Amino acid sequence: MTHYSGNIGDFGMDTISLAGPLEAKLQAVRDAGFGQIMLAARDLVGHPGGLDAAVAAVKASGLRVTGFQVLRDFEGLSGHLHAYKIDIAKAMLEMCAALSCRLLLVCSSTSVHASGDSGAIVKDLRKLAILAIPMNIKIAYEALSWGRTVSEFPQAWDLICQADMPNLGLGLDSFHLFATQTSLDELEMLDPQKIFLVQLADFMWLDIKSVQERIDTARHFRVFPGEGVHSEALAALVGRLHALGYRGDYSFEVFNDDYQQMPLPTVTRRAWRAAQWLGEEVLRRSVPLPNQIRLKR
Repeated sequence: MTHYSGNIGDFGMDTISLAGPLEAKLQAVRDAGFGQIMLAARDLVGHPGGLDAAVAAVKASGLRVTGFQVLRDFEGLSGHLHAYKIDIAKAMLEMCAALSCRLLLVCSSTSVHASGDSGAIVKDLRKLAILAIPMNIKIAYEALSWGRTVSEFPQAWDLICQADMPNLGLGLDSFHLFATQTSLDELEMLDPQKIFLVQLADFMWLDIKSVQERIDTARHFRVFPGEGVHSEALAALVGRLHALGYRGDYSFEVFNDDYQQMPLPTVTRRAWRAAQWLGEEVLRRSVPLPNQIRLKR
């Protein structure tokens, strides 16, 4: 939470929306008024000063790391592919721990080599959660709308329940939920304590029919909440989650090539407006006016 406002401290940005070096992104997000940021592995390994310098920059910024992303195509593999992905998972967990981050994001597999057997997927998710326990890291499992076996969050939730690990929970992404047109009524089956993160983005089209359209839109044409054609649906989603009892973080995961060509403050101001809209108009939060609090005489 920052000094700018006390009612949207649970909203944060993702570095994917911003161009430039890591330090400039961190400064822009903080200057806009956010207190947290979502980081990706490329933010660390792509730093010219190396991993240690990137971690030091993040810690010096004063921003809390919302989560670390993303482990892809992990579950359902066998043999040498499984061993390879275990090594990748361990490296991701180590970077996550170095940031003092407590959440690693994992998205459902799109690999043609992955088994669709639910028992195998559950076993792998359980193994990943066990690897994360000594580092005090939670695992948020997210259904990609183009996932090979798991494409909707009810499927991901069923696997999470079967794995039954205290540090394994659900990651919800509004884009994928809207792309698959999953009913918001399905949220009622969820335990709000097991929703570890909600990622929000709007987009400019009403219907996304093909898998390729989903991929292209997800990776290039998202906009901040309130800027696209799904503002009402986003408001309904956030309202339903709040009514359900969710009190965790919201991260703006906005992939947009145009934003990558804009000055950082311009992009962060758009994100700040989205946070204000969600906090003040959708969730109807309020904060005291300046200099209006008085102690009782």
